[in-house]
Amino acid sequence: MGQVIASATTSLDGFIARQDHGIDELFGWYEAGDVVVENHGDLPPFRLTEESAAYWLAWREQLGALVVGRELFDLTDGWGGKHPLGVPFVLLTHRPVRDSAALGSPDLVVMHEGVLEAVAAAQELAGDKVVGVAAGTIASQVHAAGLLDAVNVDLVPVFLGGGRPYFTAQAGGPVPLGDPTVVVPSRGVTHLSFPVRR
Repeated sequence: MGQVIASATTSLDGFIARQDHGIDELFGWYEAGDVVVENHGDLPPFRLTEESAAYWLAWREQLGALVVGRELFDLTDGWGGKHPLGVPFVLLTHRPVRDSAALGSPDLVVMHEGVLEAVAAAQELAGDKVVGVAAGTIASQVHAAGLLDAVNVDLVPVFLGGGRPYFTAQAGGPVPLGDPTVVVPSRGVTHLSFPVRR
């Protein structure tokens, strides 16, 4: 089985979005360069710096599946059933999914049982590749279950002053990390990866 890694773009004060889910201040790095990186599904291509493109493509190459929560799924309408990273995704939800363009997609697996079952389903899909975990509640639950191996941060030089945190109280306390194994400075962002200390 591959590693289970949480990954998100965050502000310097640790927020992945404003309270109203706004993300405008955080994703300028998607358009900060001249390297065109195509996405799967309906998301337009990114225009990344060479440094960010190399980091992003390496992340995409090692990724085998994702675990996402209901809030992100609803905000994106399940990406129409095709995630921009081009991998299958497991939705963990306790409510029925109705009226979504993603329903019927072969890339979508809906799980109602719990975080352990959702991660296991994603690992089955991913094989030896990485299972990515979207930030917020799901990343926190995966950490609390003792399943998280690493945390990736695309750190943007802005303080939001409040909003939706990368990790919540559901993480079960502090999330201790080791020294960074990846540090990639780029225009408008620094890409970092930290092992989770157990």
